[in-house]
Amino acid sequence: MQQPPAIEATGLTKSYGEVGVLRGIDLTIAPGTVFALLGPNGAGKTTAVRILATLLAADAGTARVAGHDVLAERSAVRRAISLTGQYAALDGELTGAENLRLVGRLAGLSRGAARTRADELLDRFRLADAAGRRVATYSGGMRRRLDLAASLVGEPAVVFLDEPTTGLDPRSRQEVWEMVASLADSGVTVFLTTQYLEEADRLADRIALIDGGLIVAEGTAAELKRLVAAERLDLTLTGPEAYATVERLLDDLVVRREPGERRLGVATSGRADQIRELLDAVDPERTLVERFAVHGATLDDVFMTLTDKEPAHV
Repeated sequence: MQQPPAIEATGLTKSYGEVGVLRGIDLTIAPGTVFALLGPNGAGKTTAVRILATLLAADAGTARVAGHDVLAERSAVRRAISLTGQYAALDGELTGAENLRLVGRLAGLSRGAARTRADELLDRFRLADAAGRRVATYSGGMRRRLDLAASLVGEPAVVFLDEPTTGLDPRSRQEVWEMVASLADSGVTVFLTTQYLEEADRLADRIALIDGGLIVAEGTAAELKRLVAAERLDLTLTGPEAYATVERLLDDLVVRREPGERRLGVATSGRADQIRELLDAVDPERTLVERFAVHGATLDDVFMTLTDKEPAHV
């Protein structure tokens, strides 16, 4: 028998004065999956999370999280979820173990149960060796892992992660990615907001792109990339004037612009005959294009192409 959605929202809207932050979004997220909500600053990502986490009331629409209505059953929703913001919410003067035990006691666990749960999570998040150290001495990656561990003390069904790897170095980001993937493997539903497109590509089972308060595209990473193009042709131009000329000629075909590198990314099927035709059309005298390379389309291409566009669904 199919499980009901972990998160289900219909027609969510939210405005501040004359500014419509959410303009009627629908979401359906399966349990035990990672869902990523992408979008530029001000697109409505954090507002959507705050509504689903019962911190903010929508102006219109309905939402259920872990089977509970976010308005009528607010307390039940809060017992079933955990919300982790952009920055670690930890006491730097306490040790890692003390932070987790404190969270456990606040969650209603007995002293013994809180200690047992803290030990389990410290081991799971590879922090057992640092359990007795003050959190102020932890690296950014260790703090983030401890923050994730704290979010699981109450064994939530749904975890909201708002920009979880902001400010982390690449190695620490990789460690957090591994932890997030393990959450879904254990049956927890993860709702992720991020501006790191590689993060969504690596982690998410399904991705929605929000722009201007609307969901403009939704699907798996592969489906979203196919919305833009099967492949991307990168053209490196011979100089600034050549760049401007080719950009003007290609117009809407351009999915990536890197003027500093004199490079344009162009949507293409990847077929050799199409690439030859395109090169002949924009550079018949062979004076504008210095070199070219063909790549698979990326979520960056999706993001740059579909924001400020009309909604598209897969």
